[in-house]
Amino acid sequence: MAKRKTKFACQECGYESAKWMGKCPGCGKWNTFVEEVEMTGASASRHTFGFGRDQSFKSKPEKITAIESEKEPRVKTAMPEFNRVLGGGIVPGSLVLVGGDPGIGKSTLLLQISAQLADKELSVLYISGEESVRQTKLRADRLDIGSDQLYVLAETNLFDIAKQIEEIKPSFVVIDSIQTIFKEEVTSAPGSVSQVRECTGELMKIAKMNGIPIFIVGHVTKEGSIAGPRILEHMVDAVLYFEGERHHTYRILRSVKNRFGSTNEMGIFEMKEEGLREVLNPSEIFLEERSQGAAGSTIVASMEGTRPVLVEIQALISPTSFGNPRRMATGVDHNRVPLLMAVLEKRVGLMLQNQDAYIKVAGGVKLDEPAIDLAIAVAIASSFRDQPTEPQDIFIGEVGLTGEIRRVSRIEQRVQEAAKLGFKRVICPAKNLEGWTVPNNLQVVGVNSVREALDVGLGK
Repeated sequence: MAKRKTKFACQECGYESAKWMGKCPGCGKWNTFVEEVEMTGASASRHTFGFGRDQSFKSKPEKITAIESEKEPRVKTAMPEFNRVLGGGIVPGSLVLVGGDPGIGKSTLLLQISAQLADKELSVLYISGEESVRQTKLRADRLDIGSDQLYVLAETNLFDIAKQIEEIKPSFVVIDSIQTIFKEEVTSAPGSVSQVRECTGELMKIAKMNGIPIFIVGHVTKEGSIAGPRILEHMVDAVLYFEGERHHTYRILRSVKNRFGSTNEMGIFEMKEEGLREVLNPSEIFLEERSQGAAGSTIVASMEGTRPVLVEIQALISPTSFGNPRRMATGVDHNRVPLLMAVLEKRVGLMLQNQDAYIKVAGGVKLDEPAIDLAIAVAIASSFRDQPTEPQDIFIGEVGLTGEIRRVSRIEQRVQEAAKLGFKRVICPAKNLEGWTVPNNLQVVGVNSVREALDVGLGK
């Protein structure tokens, strides 16, 4: 006989307790505990979805030396940017979570991917828990999508979804979104911690047992993280974030977890009336509106996965009106700004302690690698001295606390990207000058300290 067990679960982090508490010990949030009924015993596990359930009980431990290593076959879409973010294509049996702000274009992206797979004579089941089939059809008409291999289902019951997957046997499945799907045996409301966890677990079994790639859409909280318990991101094979301002046309698809590829890859898309269009050369996009001859502007070659991207970094230094000067940063870690300003003040002699500092990465890109330190430092010094840098200069390097410029990775790819876009000079660490060939019509200057870099970039 099954027994009913009552528990309380935090709707923010998934922390479970036998009694209600006002403040969650796990995440520190207030009034987030909700009562849930859990079934224990024989009937609690009788509903296991997926056609091939008995296969999970036949596996036995194997010696790792006896296992044949085969390269995972990948299915490529018609979007090279999407394939790049996933590590080269879609892996059969993978479970991919796509998150992003409301209205950013998650459903549009996945519907376009579904249509591209259907055009390859691969059956795709698109399950929408938020829209009717007619609403999905309206979006498909706007995107000029139509294929007999693309099936649309409006359903939120997980048992019915699994039944349709068993009948149709699709090659790919899209769930939009996981917060609307519910399992009947779980008494809490759809979107709760228990429902999201249990539904994702069942979908993972279906994907692994039958080799069906499943894409699930996840809502995000106002802090920008995917709603639901953190275990949701641990269960899936890949987590993709769709970023960008809703009122701007450019979108960035970024991988923050990928069991089958790099987690540093980034894809750039542009939102058009007919759908998302990939941007094959993002460096030109980020530099097309750069002001010529303006102080406080520098260019850096940043690596996003295996791709070098040229981005403009802007700095505005102005005298403060208050006792404590402001330090604000957009697109870079805000803790890096006071650190670099302290290096400039101590090692170079710039009096910045009574100056407000505002740092911005143009284009809405977020940079987090240490190779951008030198470009930020030069931009700050350029704005403070009101002395512009040369428009054809690029600054690359990590800045240490003693003012030294440390070597960075993949300097050759960064310099080749600069040469491709017509830049004339690259200021980089002197330690990086060995072991590679400089492109024609490009001057590479090696520097050992911040002072030396400022002498080269701004003049003495």
